[in-house]
Amino acid sequence: MANTKSAEKRIRTNEKRTARNASMKSAMRTAMKKVEIAVANQDAEAAKEALKLAVRKLDKAVTKGLIHKNTANRHKSRLAKKVNALIS
Repeated sequence: MANTKSAEKRIRTNEKRTARNASMKSAMRTAMKKVEIAVANQDAEAAKEALKLAVRKLDKAVTKGLIHKNTANRHKSRLAKKVNALIS
C-alpha cells in the first residue's frame, strides 16, 4: 500500500500506462497476424494493405518505447519477405 501522495499517483499512472501498452501491443500483434493470414490465403492485395498497417503499428510501438527498434525491423523484414514471395 502506498504511503505518500506521490506513490499513490505513481500507482495510478502505472495502471494507465500498463493498460495503454497492452492495448497497443495487442493491436500490433493483430496487424501482424492479418498479414500472415493474407499470405496464407494467397491474397496479394490484402497482404500488401495489411503489411502497410502492420509496419505503421510496429513503428508506432517503437516510438512509444513498447518494443526495441531492432525487434520491429526484424518483424517488418520477415513480413515483407513473405509478402514479396507471394507477389513474385
